Amino acid sequence: MDVNQLNFKHLYYFWRVAKEGSLTHAANQIHTSQSALSTQIRQLENRLDTPLFDRQGRHLELTAKGQQVFTYAENIFGLGEQMLGWLNGREEGTTRVRVGSVSTMSRNFQVNWLRPLLRDPTVVLSVDSGSLQTLIERLLRHQLDVVLANEPVPSDPTRPVSSRFLGSQIISLVGRADRWAGASLQVPEELDAVEMAMPSVRHSVRLQFDALCFAAGVQPRVRAEIDDMTMLRLIARDSGWLSILPEVVVQDELHSGELVHVGQSSQLTEHFYAITVQHGRLVGPLNQLLVDAATRTIFT
Repeated sequence: MDVNQLNFKHLYYFWRVAKEGSLTHAANQIHTSQSALSTQIRQLENRLDTPLFDRQGRHLELTAKGQQVFTYAENIFGLGEQMLGWLNGREEGTTRVRVGSVSTMSRNFQVNWLRPLLRDPTVVLSVDSGSLQTLIERLLRHQLDVVLANEPVPSDPTRPVSSRFLGSQIISLVGRADRWAGASLQVPEELDAVEMAMPSVRHSVRLQFDALCFAAGVQPRVRAEIDDMTMLRLIARDSGWLSILPEVVVQDELHSGELVHVGQSSQLTEHFYAITVQHGRLVGPLNQLLVDAATRTIFT
């Protein structure tokens, strides 16, 4: 069998049913009957000489071969949708780059990483935030070009993504200069009963910090738990409490002298990743940005 014998309409119908997980939903989406969908998928299975779905009543599960076929179909039709989205969204002489960022990520880190795109007059940039799971789902639907995250995402046949390591930074203890200038504390040993504002337990940094405190038998006095890094930066600046966070979050305040570095631990680090669709073709400016990321500083 060669590619000329492959009916791409049948493959498209299979792809839509696999994405929706239901004949009914897929039929409604593409305005055809369930029986027509079922017939054409069976014709595809006959042509490929392999079952693509395990059928249990109305419930459909992809077979192992079906998962592999779906991965190829996802690349074929996903890129087609990406192309159409680019054509519909482009302006004369410009390229749209769509970035998703996990809501707990530092805004300063995002701006530092995206700065080359901000300087490119041919780029129209959109940035959305949300949970990692939601952003990865949008990435796989080709609604985003890249997702910035502080943890990698495993790839499998149902989720063909690549996680590219961008860098890491040691987490620091910072406080207001008018209260903490000249202070130097061991982390976590000298933080028992110290008033602190910290990332929420949704953040990997907080989990690392809690584990260190538990091992050392230390209990800081938690005054605030903040999910959003921008809000944590403001609390660190205005409260007088100590905060544990990546220095990139408060880089401006450290440079201006409003905040000072009080301590750090080599056992506390945050890692940064750019997640893209596996084997997908990236728009030119974004591809260059990923290539260049390893050779430039994105934490200052």
